[in-house]
Amino acid sequence: MPVASRLPQIALRAALAAGLSLFASLAGALTVVPYSPAALAAAQKAGQPVVLHFHAGWCPTCKAQDKVFETLKSDPSVDVTLMQADYDTEKALEREMKITSQSTLVVFHGATERTRVVGETDPATLKALLKRAL
Repeated sequence: MPVASRLPQIALRAALAAGLSLFASLAGALTVVPYSPAALAAAQKAGQPVVLHFHAGWCPTCKAQDKVFETLKSDPSVDVTLMQADYDTEKALEREMKITSQSTLVVFHGATERTRVVGETDPATLKALLKRAL
């Protein structure tokens, strides 16, 4: 079948995928976004649950954490924003927050730090940690 005749089907599938993605975000679940000072400030000012993940692409522990977070993106009980801060470039933020290792997770509800952990990869423990932000 020529591509031109399949365009309506392709467009419909794309629209359905976008709609499902929107529905998932409205239902609430883990959202993973890049860190930015403005995004963190806005989330904290709004009193939202947010977790900073000091992440390095070369870090095997961070990769293991990423796999767990990927599974939690569809879990409505974990309605939290996880911001990935690049461990190799966010040196001022690391100094300010006294971060000494990649794979560190800092849990906030608004501007209040609730807890932090380094190197944790157990799925149940990570889920419970994220829920501490709620």
